[in-house]
Amino acid sequence: MEKIEHRIITVNGINMHVAEVGEGPAVLFLHGFPELWYSWRHQMLSLSSAGYHAIAPDLRGYGDTDRPPSAASYTVFHIVGDLVGLLNALGLDQVFLVGHDWGAIIAWCFCLFRPDCIKALVNMSIPFQPRHPSVNPLQSFRTLFGDDYYVCRFQTPGEMEEDFARVDTAKIITAFLCSRSPHPPILPKDMELKALFEAPIPLPSWLTEEDINYYASKFNQKGFTGGLNYYRAIDLDWDLTVAWTGLQVNVPVKFIVGDDDITYNFPGAKEYIQNGGFKRDVPNLQEVVVMEGVAHFLNQEKPEEISAHIIDFIRKF
Repeated sequence: MEKIEHRIITVNGINMHVAEVGEGPAVLFLHGFPELWYSWRHQMLSLSSAGYHAIAPDLRGYGDTDRPPSAASYTVFHIVGDLVGLLNALGLDQVFLVGHDWGAIIAWCFCLFRPDCIKALVNMSIPFQPRHPSVNPLQSFRTLFGDDYYVCRFQTPGEMEEDFARVDTAKIITAFLCSRSPHPPILPKDMELKALFEAPIPLPSWLTEEDINYYASKFNQKGFTGGLNYYRAIDLDWDLTVAWTGLQVNVPVKFIVGDDDITYNFPGAKEYIQNGGFKRDVPNLQEVVVMEGVAHFLNQEKPEEISAHIIDFIRKF
């Protein structure tokens, strides 16, 4: 870890914290919620040892990167704009792109908006989600799961922050990272959320107290609003991306998911991934890997395997 260097770079009107290690072709890692650059710590060291320049920012609103207050400042255009600004600041014309969770969503958008910047993509957990021409995301989630679905519960500014403030941050991070339920997360409004997070959870072998404390220290400093604002901007994203309706992702792609991941068990997901829909929307989808017995945070749960999958794919280009 001591090999990883850190700096602050001004991009797109914000100060972005960036972690870097290694020399060679650049690989840009995009984290999800509730995470940080730190989620890629294992892959960064593995890829730097394999001759790559590993780059992992704290995305807008997270960690040591600035946190604009308004959810309207967290559209996919803002986030991709930050990343294009980062490439420009680093003097990079193209990168290999690696994403997970919200980072995967941003990675798909990056490939739609600026395919010229991407040599190839390794994306994890969240497959490409083509824009529905008439139904916005929140409508779809409410129809499928009701108002207590976690994405719906995250919508009201300040509400979830107040609930999280009543719980030790380390316990919130532990509950998220250690969750292995394949079922959609439901947060009933009439239930005290503290009870969900206060139950003791044994740490798996791949996660240490030091890891949890690092995450918790950054979220204690910055709060959860930045990360929650990504969810609060999803309908605005849908409004703004109407011109991209029906567009395919046309960069080389490898997709990795665990069979215990909630995203793989989402209604229709397996069929979309396995029965031709995914390949229709991402014609240059070259590999799909379903990891047996692996849950959502696969890059941390199976660090060596994920590093090997990334290296094996990007070496082709």
